[in-house]
Amino acid sequence: MKTVKFNEMKDGDKEDYELLAKFEDKYIEGTADRVIRILKGLDSSLGGYKVSRLEHSLQTASRALRDNASEEMIVAALLHDIGDEIAPLNHSEISAAVLRPFVSEKTHWIVQKHGLFQSYYYNHHYGNDRNLRDKYKDHPFFIDTVNFCSKWDQNSFDPNYETIPLKDFIPLVYKIFNRDPHKHVYLGL
Repeated sequence: MKTVKFNEMKDGDKEDYELLAKFEDKYIEGTADRVIRILKGLDSSLGGYKVSRLEHSLQTASRALRDNASEEMIVAALLHDIGDEIAPLNHSEISAAVLRPFVSEKTHWIVQKHGLFQSYYYNHHYGNDRNLRDKYKDHPFFIDTVNFCSKWDQNSFDPNYETIPLKDFIPLVYKIFNRDPHKHVYLGL
């Protein structure tokens, strides 16, 4: 059998869903390849900055690596803005959702909230509250997210920074995305 028998999911049987599981498992194995392809697309997205979004992402990851961050945090730094490609208004949530099955709760939260935390650096220029992040000041990952933004993200728009090339990060991306997905997260339990 190469395809399911049903036209509506409610009509599927065990054999149908076992077949789909095989296809889905194979597709999940290609996640790192798709993520890298999307990351490369950031080289031609959103103008106005002195560097491309890809260069920004590479600088953020380079800073994390040079700061001896964990492997998953380096990959999170690299991928923290991949959501910009399809959802610029909520890119943080998209980026975090991509990472969620493969990283810790802490790493997921940092990426998910970094957009709000970054607004500290510019919101006041638009007449808005720059301290929106303070609503999370009692959260256990608050300081970690402040540090992610201040040490790696907000300062990674420098055309003269010595950036580590993407090819050097690719093995880490594969390593993180080849982990067994956290079943409690993946299944939503």
